[in-house]
Amino acid sequence: MVEETSNILFEEKQYLGYNKYSNVRRMALALFCFFAYYWTEENNRNGEILFFMGIVITIISVLLIFVMHLKTTVIEGSIILDGLWTSKRVKIDLGGITSVKAISSKTFMIRRPVYNLHWKGNIRFYTRGKEVVELIDKDGLRYVIGSQMSGQLVQILQKQISKHHHTVDSESASTDS
Repeated sequence: MVEETSNILFEEKQYLGYNKYSNVRRMALALFCFFAYYWTEENNRNGEILFFMGIVITIISVLLIFVMHLKTTVIEGSIILDGLWTSKRVKIDLGGITSVKAISSKTFMIRRPVYNLHWKGNIRFYTRGKEVVELIDKDGLRYVIGSQMSGQLVQILQKQISKHHHTVDSESASTDS
């Protein structure tokens, strides 16, 4: 663990409270509660519960700003993805990665946060935004990692992959001799 923290090349944290899709959903529910409270107040039908639920939903939305969902760390030869406290840590060896590219799309704006979701040959790590980094390994498995700094992450990963492949090629050339 000490070795990994000493040579961090890239680090990014993403928080649940910044996901627009989830925020819109929670705020719509809170507004419904507040409007229903206003409507039931005139008829005295336990409207206080609706008002209280609207306040609770709003407070939860604010607190989620401080809940880390995904931490992406690049060290020499690996990318490490940490999730919520109940998620297992995922370490991807960059030696097996054949392709790295940044993808920008509007469809990523309405996605829900996912961590280590295996779906149709893809493994997704995503919190928010419209930028992702796609890694493809030598077996054809695709990793889709959300990042607000995808350009910087791609540059660092490409350098690490080329450095690793250069080291492997020179080692194999020296053993062949």
